[in-house]
Parts: sequence; structure tokens; C-alpha cells
Amino acid sequence: MTLQIYNTMTREKEKFVPVEPEKVNMYVCGPTVYDYIHIGNARPVIFFDVVRAYLEDRGYAVNYVVNFTDVDDKLIRKAEALNTTVPEVAEKFIAAYYEDLEGLGVEKATLNPRVTENMDDIITFIGELVDTGHAYPSGGDVYFRTSSFEEYGKLSRQNLEQLQFGIRIEVDARKENQEDFVLWKGVKPGEISWESPWGEGRPGWHIECSAMARRYLGDTLDIHGGGQDLQFPHHECEIAQSECLTGHPLSNYWMHNGYVNIDNEKMSKSLGNGITVQDLRSRYKKEALRYFVLSTHYRNPLNFSQDNMDQALNSVERIENAVGAIHHRLGAATAGSQTVTDALRTKLDAVLNDFYAKMDDDFNTPDAVTSMFEWVNEANRVLREDIAYQADLEALLEVFAKMNSVLRIAAEPGTELLDEEVEQLIAERTEARKAKNWTRSDEIRDLLAERGIALEDTPQGMRWRRK
Repeated sequence: MTLQIYNTMTREKEKFVPVEPEKVNMYVCGPTVYDYIHIGNARPVIFFDVVRAYLEDRGYAVNYVVNFTDVDDKLIRKAEALNTTVPEVAEKFIAAYYEDLEGLGVEKATLNPRVTENMDDIITFIGELVDTGHAYPSGGDVYFRTSSFEEYGKLSRQNLEQLQFGIRIEVDARKENQEDFVLWKGVKPGEISWESPWGEGRPGWHIECSAMARRYLGDTLDIHGGGQDLQFPHHECEIAQSECLTGHPLSNYWMHNGYVNIDNEKMSKSLGNGITVQDLRSRYKKEALRYFVLSTHYRNPLNFSQDNMDQALNSVERIENAVGAIHHRLGAATAGSQTVTDALRTKLDAVLNDFYAKMDDDFNTPDAVTSMFEWVNEANRVLREDIAYQADLEALLEVFAKMNSVLRIAAEPGTELLDEEVEQLIAERTEARKAKNWTRSDEIRDLLAERGIALEDTPQGMRWRRK
């Protein structure tokens, strides 16, 4: 099997060949930390977490960098509104971001560099662009000279003539050409700033990613990712400034996830239909959120609705019920042969091979999820048998673990102890059933359900799980 990645630059699927064998350098544009992240941010956070997990599963050592934009117009305005400082705003929302990662079942990146911690590299990068004629200072700012990069627009497939037509509405006399973009912004009264050869100021948005990607991952990345909205101007500008400076491609593979809609409407501030991850975490378990995101191909639009979330939760519970039942049956399994039944081994090999084939096809997570449901069907078939062998059950769990370690859309059965009151209720229900007091038995079942404990009576005895 060979991993194929759809490259936004070429608009084709391409065989993945990293710069260095067995190593992947991946950079994904991170949040501007002036507020809580929303569902639109959650999509790349979850998806590229899966990309990293799958690459690691295939044996690559992944150096995964996600930046924090911790100085920006938005942070300055937020600090003014809260009567605090830009660093304090950044610290608050970086902490909130990490909490949201945990609530989405996402592992931290290898590194989360901050703009404010890389100012020397950013200033040096801009200085080199000025020295080589690709940038020029003007009126206290520094601008990138887009005419110096003939391929400007190659990612988004826009040419300079089109871009000039689109931006001539707001003419800036400080620019040689209106499509030129800012690298360094001169300080305004009361703003946070740093010293530079062009006076006090702070970086423009695009330059930070070029400087940090180069510092932590080198001149050419294996994968650069982000939302579809970043293709232009952000990634286009990154390419121009980086490739002018280094003479090398900024990234060999460009990956962009599609937009997120809310009830079939585009999510936007003007509509006021954004949903924060904080809110989502309070309403849904992380496995359901991951399932929702991964059940649509990453390049397609993703529509959030209550119906879609209900379906995601039901699907996750179906998987978790099968996993829990296998674990429970394992406790009463027949030892039998240490060899997995031939028919089951053939089926499990087919399920796992199909899972990897789908993931190798441009990280086709919806079809990979279908492979997991093939596993559920096989697990349920084994559970219906009068005799279940230990080797078969363990093989089922092993294959499930391989797939779920990549997608993480189902929680393993809980190992935490019940509190004393719940233990007493379960014991009372067991006695009620022995006495054929079905009314009391049902009352206790309902009471435990209110506490988030689901009970299931099986031929091997009662089992419980947390909802």
C-alpha cells in the first residue's frame, strides 16, 4: 500500500515521499489566540491530529508544528476591551485552547511556537527579504514586493492582474503596488511593539509562519496544512516570501480542509451562528465530536446540525457497545486453541487491510469508519455464538485497537470504580432480580440511567458502562 495525498498545489493525488525517509515535517497554521476556538477551528485540529496519528502508525517520526499567533490587531483590540495586556489575553486563550484539545481527544503538537518568542527570527527574515530586493520599507512599514515573485498566485490559481482588480478599491499610497502585503507594521500609540531596523512595530500576519516553519522544520516542509480559507492570501503570501528567500519549495504537499456550515448555512460572524468548542464539549462527548468531523471527507464541506450530531453519538455508542461486549465476554471466554479461528482471521485481515487502503487514499476517513463498522458486524456475529474463544475475542480487540488508535472515535470500556452508592444500587438490583421483584429492578435501572450508568443483562451476567 502506498499513501496518496491530494496536493492543493497540483490539484492531484500524489504518492507521498518525504524529504527524509521515515521522517515527516508537518506545519499546520494554528489559532490567533484572542478568543475561544470555534467549530470551524475544530475541524483542522481533529483532522490533522488524525493525519499525524496515521503517519506515526505507518512508522514515520512526525515533527508536528502548530503556531500560536499571540500578537495581532485582534489581540490588541481584545486587550483594550478587557482593560488588560496582549500577553495576558494570549495566556488566557492558549490555556483555553489546550483544554479544548483535551476535550476533542487531540494530542498536543510536537511544538506550539509563539510569534512573540520568535521575534528575532522574524525580523532577520524580513531583513534578508529587504536586502535581496524582495521587500521595501515605506512610511514605517515594510512591504513584500509581489512583482519580484513571478509565481505569485500559483497555489490559489489567481494571477496578479486579477488580484490588482480586486484590491484597487482601497489604495495605499505607501505601497509600490496595491497587491504588495505588509511584513512589518510600524507602531501606533499605545500598541505593543518591538525594536527593528525599520523602527518600532510588530510583524504582519503572513511572515510569522514562514519564519517559524523555517526555524523549526527547515526550508522545505513535507506537509503544510490548514483550512481552505487560508489558501489566499495567507498561504500564497507564505510561499512568495519563503521561496524568494530560500530558493526552495516551501512545502512539497499542501493540504486544505473544507468549510464548516451550521444547519446548511455558512458559519460567519455576521450571521452570529458560530459555536465554540467549549460549548460543544459541554454538550457532546469527545468521541462523538471526532466521529462527526471524520465522517465527512476532509476536503468536502462539513455541515453541523443536531441531527448529524445525534447520528454521530448513536454510531459511537454502537461501536462502544460492541467493544464493551467483547471485553465482557472475554471474562467468560472458553480457552480453546491459542489460534484464531480461520474464518475470523480472514475477515479481520480483510477489515484491517481495507481500513489502511482507505486511509492511504488521501486519508479517506469516512470509508475508514465504514471499515470499523465491518468490525462491529463481525464482533456481533462472534457474540451471537454459544461459545466464544479467548483467542478470537483477543484478536477482535487487537484489530479494533489498531484502527481506533488512529481515529480515536470510541472510548475503551471504563476501568474507574463506581462510587459506593452506585455499587449498592447494583447489588440491590441483583438481589431484586433473584427475588423476581421486577418492579424494583426496573426502578434501579432507571435511577442508574439518570446517573449516566447503563446496565445490560447478558448470558454471561450483568455488565455496566458509562454513557
